[in-house]
Amino acid sequence: MSRVKRILATILVVMVSVGLLATTAMAASYPKKPINVMQGFKPGGGSDALAQLTQPFLEKAIGTTFVNQYIPGATGAIAWTQLAKTTRNDGYTISITNTPMLMTNYIMNKEISYNINELTPIANVVTDPGIVVVSKDSPYKTAQEFFDAARKNPGKITVGNSGIGGDDFFTTLIVEKASGLKFQMIPFQGDGPSWQAAMGGKIDASFNNLGITFPQIKAGNLRPLVLFAEERNPNIPDVPTLKELGYDVVSGSSRGYSAPKGIPAEAQEALIKAFKAMGDNPDFHKTAEERALTLDLKYGPDYEAYLQKQEKMFGEIWNEVKDQYTH
Repeated sequence: MSRVKRILATILVVMVSVGLLATTAMAASYPKKPINVMQGFKPGGGSDALAQLTQPFLEKAIGTTFVNQYIPGATGAIAWTQLAKTTRNDGYTISITNTPMLMTNYIMNKEISYNINELTPIANVVTDPGIVVVSKDSPYKTAQEFFDAARKNPGKITVGNSGIGGDDFFTTLIVEKASGLKFQMIPFQGDGPSWQAAMGGKIDASFNNLGITFPQIKAGNLRPLVLFAEERNPNIPDVPTLKELGYDVVSGSSRGYSAPKGIPAEAQEALIKAFKAMGDNPDFHKTAEERALTLDLKYGPDYEAYLQKQEKMFGEIWNEVKDQYTH
């Protein structure tokens, strides 16, 4: 090899080495500190259940801790307005984003100014089917008994939901429309207070989600009556779906994670990579199954497309029923 060729080869080796070092340094530069996770609801609800499921796996995958911050109120709108409008977009603050509340908040209320275009969708994790639960001491042993009571007492049977605009609120509207029944809806600040009120006998029933209420169902404190899913769930095999009872209603809540718009590409890639690693982990699937949480994994652009589809669908539903709630 000539002297010139040896010099060029040496330069090439140095350039490759420098490039590799730079890439390694970039890959290692995020995260450098704990990641704050905002939740728009009180502890004990769906967001909390998701955080408890995911974060041990995510922390291992990304190499830092997740710190939960509870900011309840306005069906998540306080937290998500903060996420979209004032949170620093450095990748160190993200939020659990729950559908349909994420978009129904601003679809239903013009004073809420954020929208999904101001967020960076990271990943959806769970789509949790809706369910009706009552206290273990409730007189209603079956869905049929519950619906018969509602039919005899229109507008008097009290049913809790996670707040006006939440999935349980919309599920109740959809069930009323499909069945011709009328319930007295009681809004709470999240799914947790709703099932707790049902368990304490303060309301007749809670329209809620399987993954949230399953620990209390398993403990015998709540009785499940009917599931709003395509098929029965193996964790509660004796509980019928509403479709089996003759009403074509499938409903629930999806929960994922989003960041503010414009976070660094490096942070976005690292977060999505961590969620994919979690999704590929068999132990994660086993843990989710044990907690009756139905996985529905969507990453990055796929999650963004899902949010846009949900925005369109619930905008159309709200346009059909809004006259009942705006006059």
